[in-house]
Amino acid sequence: MTRIRPATPADIPALHALVESAYRGESAKRGWTHEADLLGGQRTDADALAALLANPEVMLLVAEEESGTLTGCVQGSRVGAGSAYLGLLTVDPALQTQGLGRRLIAAIEAACAADFGAYVMEMTVIRQRTELIAYYERRGYALTGEARPFPLDDARFGLPKTRALEFVVLEKALRS
Repeated sequence: MTRIRPATPADIPALHALVESAYRGESAKRGWTHEADLLGGQRTDADALAALLANPEVMLLVAEEESGTLTGCVQGSRVGAGSAYLGLLTVDPALQTQGLGRRLIAAIEAACAADFGAYVMEMTVIRQRTELIAYYERRGYALTGEARPFPLDDARFGLPKTRALEFVVLEKALRS
């Protein structure tokens, strides 16, 4: 049985390994949501994860098996009055397509609505990841028409394999 719970500092080593395995390198290519063809290098690091956990404007949830193994995570951040940001959605590549991502999204949306008073959730996705954009659209998110620059020259976010990267913004109403 998988349970979804708030992350703790003790989770950082396993969480870091999970995120890297799902987004970068050959291990990521076992799943369908990777960025390995667009970016090399790291997706995040232990210091960045610790900073998220220390920030009262951020919640980080993890999916944990009965064995204690982390199989997924998702971040929600307060970005303004009534608005939150969904990020770092991660599912172990070997477990993708089994509904865990959908459960993590629902959990962070509910938590952001309850704890941050959010009625709108936004996210950014790299424009070239059309299959991921379509996934979020099936979850009720819509493209806003806004684009934001990708931090091309900041190795903390990866090493671009193309300079054409940019984010598109998606949004979803959490309450009507």
